[in-house]
Amino acid sequence: MVIAVLLAGVAALVLYPWRDRDALSRDALNRTLYYSRLRELNDEPPEAREALVVELQHSLLADIPEPRAQSTGHAGYGALLAGVLLVVVVSGGLFMATHSLKQVNAWQAAARETPSLMARVMDPHAAPLTMDELTRLGLGLRTRLQEEPRNAAGWAMLGRIGMVLNNADTATEAFKRAWQLNSQSTEARLDYAEVLARSAQPDDNRLGEQMLKAVAAQAPDNLRAQGLLAFSAFRQQRYPEAIAIWQSMLTRLLPDARRAAVLRGIAQARVDSGMDNARLAVKITLSPVSNKALPDKGILFVSVTDGVSGVPVLVKKLPLGHFPLTIMLDDADAMLPERGLEHVTQGIVKVHISRDGNAAVQPGDWTGERRFTTLNPASPVDVLVAPSPSGAG
Repeated sequence: MVIAVLLAGVAALVLYPWRDRDALSRDALNRTLYYSRLRELNDEPPEAREALVVELQHSLLADIPEPRAQSTGHAGYGALLAGVLLVVVVSGGLFMATHSLKQVNAWQAAARETPSLMARVMDPHAAPLTMDELTRLGLGLRTRLQEEPRNAAGWAMLGRIGMVLNNADTATEAFKRAWQLNSQSTEARLDYAEVLARSAQPDDNRLGEQMLKAVAAQAPDNLRAQGLLAFSAFRQQRYPEAIAIWQSMLTRLLPDARRAAVLRGIAQARVDSGMDNARLAVKITLSPVSNKALPDKGILFVSVTDGVSGVPVLVKKLPLGHFPLTIMLDDADAMLPERGLEHVTQGIVKVHISRDGNAAVQPGDWTGERRFTTLNPASPVDVLVAPSPSGAG
């Protein structure tokens, strides 16, 4: 629009010196008509012709326009020069206000620097790239991918750069293109699924989880797919599901950074879900026979299993005291730090009173057990203790 207005102004300035052409054309037409009429009057009588000529002259004078000051040629050229200067100044000002020469120069420099930056990324012994260098590499890589749109490895690298720079749009689009170009690659699918799982859009989350479940079904031992599924469940506040997946991963992870990260995830999920506050109350009552025969000294063992495996999940050891007795068990009593009450929301409580402190049930010890289905500290699980019928327990 600005260019159109400026061109119209220039056209007006160019045409301005020729503004009197209409007047000149009108004078020429009047003269032509005057002489033509004079020739017609030659056929009139002399006395009548003279009067008609005078009248024709008066008509011609009445049709002549008022004289105007004639501008000199120098004035016309001055106006044209002023207009040209105005166009140059305005156009130059608009260009300086809107140009992107600095960005263009930076883009061209990034494109020239891209090969060396990529070589540093691929060299495990090279110094890591700074955030500014990663930004320039991403810019140069986008330029290269415009010329090589089917470069799946390039799109994958651009996606990782977008993840590091926290640019979700770039990462999502780049990983999508890499996956479309190499849809049979598990890593390409996981890259795209990960960025979808991290998206703020629920539709992206659902699609990402579907892709992760498909990979997990095809490759159950793929720890990355399992970890991303746990992360997705955690983000959607499905904490028990996330903890269960992470717990399964712990059985296959060595004591390294990944295992430490999984343990942190489990701890955070337990905090966010309130599982760290989970407690199990157990009320222990002695049968009349046990109450009479109970020794003055002994050890009380209280264990909790998940009802499937006989291996205890929680164990509490106490010196023998007065009964009935109510005790509270929580994750501090877990046999393994990563396996607590979240795994025994229902199970079996076993009580064992040992005379010699041996955890294994011996003949003459006292035992009792009770199944529970909910964790409610306000509603203790009642366990009646009686003499053990055998040495097995």
